[in-house]
Formats: sequence, structure tokens, C-alpha cells
Amino acid sequence: MRRPRGFRHWWRAGLIAAVALVAAAVVVPRTRADLPYPDDDPFYATPISLGEYANGAILNSRPIAVFGLPLPVAGWQVQYRTTDSADRAAADVATVLEPITPWSGPGDRPLLSFQIAEDGLGTRCAPSFALRGGRDFSIATTLLDVPFLAEALRRGWAVVVSDYEGPRSRFFDGVNSGRAVLDGVRAAKAFAPLGITDSSPLGAWGYSGGAFATLWAMQLRAGYAPELWFAGVTSGGVPTDIPAIARGVDGSYQAGLAMLILIALARNDPGSGLAGVLNDSGHTLLAQEAAACGGDLVVRHVFGHMDDYSNVPEILDSQAFLVAGNHQELGGWAPDVPLYLYHSNADDVIPPAGFNALVARYCALGATLTAVHSPIPGHNPAAIAEALGAMNFLSDRFAGLPLVAGCTVR
Repeated sequence: MRRPRGFRHWWRAGLIAAVALVAAAVVVPRTRADLPYPDDDPFYATPISLGEYANGAILNSRPIAVFGLPLPVAGWQVQYRTTDSADRAAADVATVLEPITPWSGPGDRPLLSFQIAEDGLGTRCAPSFALRGGRDFSIATTLLDVPFLAEALRRGWAVVVSDYEGPRSRFFDGVNSGRAVLDGVRAAKAFAPLGITDSSPLGAWGYSGGAFATLWAMQLRAGYAPELWFAGVTSGGVPTDIPAIARGVDGSYQAGLAMLILIALARNDPGSGLAGVLNDSGHTLLAQEAAACGGDLVVRHVFGHMDDYSNVPEILDSQAFLVAGNHQELGGWAPDVPLYLYHSNADDVIPPAGFNALVARYCALGATLTAVHSPIPGHNPAAIAEALGAMNFLSDRFAGLPLVAGCTVR
């Protein structure tokens, strides 16, 4: 199918930007001696008085050079209070970015909450480490989202990127991630140097793991942060039917993703009994990979099989795994904000059947959404190819253009 010229320009520009930044990360020396990992950085330390603060309150802040480079964007790290899925106070970190050019659009400058696919088991995988200038393989997923961040800033939007997995790096913890996203927006609004006002329209966007956090935030919004109204929300490559994702990559060159899911669910949900069905190799795996990023696991466990770490056959179909995965599935509630969702019909990481079911569920619950079933084959190619539609949806919502209620599926 022939694509319009604008599509080809977007694809080429995004691909060039991503390749250039990955190349820069490779040629620049490994982690700078003056840039400690988050676990070793006092800025990330939890204040003793944390319990005295409200959700979204700013605890600390510092200016940063984005990617450690002299880029034409102002950046800061903001530490803020949130509440995790066990209702414990937590100190999280967000990166806030502002274009250096004045906002020229109607009204006040919009704020976009952008969720990068954190996809990790340790804080070195957090976007804030990469965006400050971290230089090792842990920054790979952040680099993949740079073209989209750059385009948001080019359009004049301020951006907040939260480390939504939190200080305990809880991958695939929906409540934890959703609350951290919402409190990150609260903190960005309260951060005076960013210049966001109560009249600034809010938006949110995430792809893959970032879509999981984005949509969990929108499901929780009305009850957890009702004062935050989002003019528009876009999400693509949406992780749904968690067991199907794990089964689909188990034994393949992407088996490390199944391992990431298995480890995360086992340690995040002890009540499921999942850790109890792991064998000695499985428990050794939990200890050895406790701080791994998704990219590390993919590289180290090519063609791995999860049953090698289990005392029961077909662990990905076991009751313990299904229970742990079910606790994190999207679709329990429908977001009450305008949605634009997109997914490849031939996604090689996240089977499209789960996306189709989620769209049907949201529509049945009364959501207002546009769902795009993309003909672009592959998880990562669809991320690039469909991003322009997601961007334009946000632009239209920020401009206040009307939107027909209900579901449009195409």
C-alpha cells in the first residue's frame, strides 16, 4: 500500500534520529564517572519526612543537561511523593522538559505525560538515568522513544517523563505505575520553572510498556487524581493478555521478555504462589537478575524456556502465573478521557487478540475512543509508522477541537 509523503518523511526522520542517538550512546564512554546509578545517587534517597507530604508534592529538584549534551531544551529532575500499590508512601523521580522557544499556540503551553517503556527490574533501567546522560545498555529503551520526545518538544509541548515503576522497580504493577504517572503530572504542574498553569491542557502518551502505565493511570484517574483532566490520551502496542505475551516469546529470540514478566510477577505478587513453583534454578535466576533491564534479559537468555526454571510443567499456563498476571490486566474500568489506541495486526511481541478484546471492553463500558488496527507488521515498526496519527490526535485535543463521543474502530 502506497503511503503519503508525510508518512515517509516521518518514518525516515524518526529512524535517522533513533539510529543517530543509539550510535552516540555507543561511541560515548560508558557511564560517566560523575553520574552514579540511581541506587548510588543521593538525589534519589527517600526523605525521612516523606509521610508528611501529599501525593504529587515536590521533595527535591535539580537542573540537568538532557542526555548530558548541550541540547536546545531545558530539563530538570523532580523528586515527588507518590503512593505505591501497597499504599506505602514512596519517593519517585520524574524528568521534566521544556522547549526553549516561547509557546506560540492558543492558550497556555500543553503538558504531555510521556511514559517510556521502563521494562526493568532495577533503577538503572529508569528513564531519568538515561535522560540525565547515563551511558550503558540500560538506556536502550529510552533511546528508542527519543524521536517521539523530540517531536513533542518541537511542537512546543512541555513533557514530564516519570520513573513510574518507582524505587522498587515494579514492572507490570498497574496500580503502582498508574499512581506514579498521575503524581508525576501533579509534580510537573507544581514545578514553577516549567510554567504549567491550571489552564494548560494535559495529555498522555505511551507505547508498549509505556502504554500499560498510561492506561492504568487513566483507569485510576477519576478516583485517585480527579482534579487532573486529560484533553487526550494516546497509547499503542498495548500490553494485554499477559500470559499470551509470555507464551508467544517463550523459547524465541525474545525469550528474555517472558523471563522479565515471570520474574516481575513472582516478586511483585507473593500472594499468587508463583515464586513457590520455581525450582532451584528459578530462585537462582531471581537473585541473579534482580536488577536486570529487559534488554539485558533478551541478550542473555536467547531461546530460553521458562519451564527450565519451574517445578511444574508449562509454568506459563499454571494457576499461579495466571492469577498473578490477571491482577495486572487492563480493562477493569474504562478511562473517562478521550483515547486514541493503536496496535499492529501482526505484532510480533504483543498478540493483537488481546488489544481487540480490550477495545471491545472499553467500548462496552462507555469509553470515547478511536482504535486503529495498523497494517504495519511488527511491534517496533508500528510504533514509528502510527506515531504521527497519535501526535495529531493530541494536537487536536490541545487545540480544543470537538470529538464525537463513542467508539470509532478502523
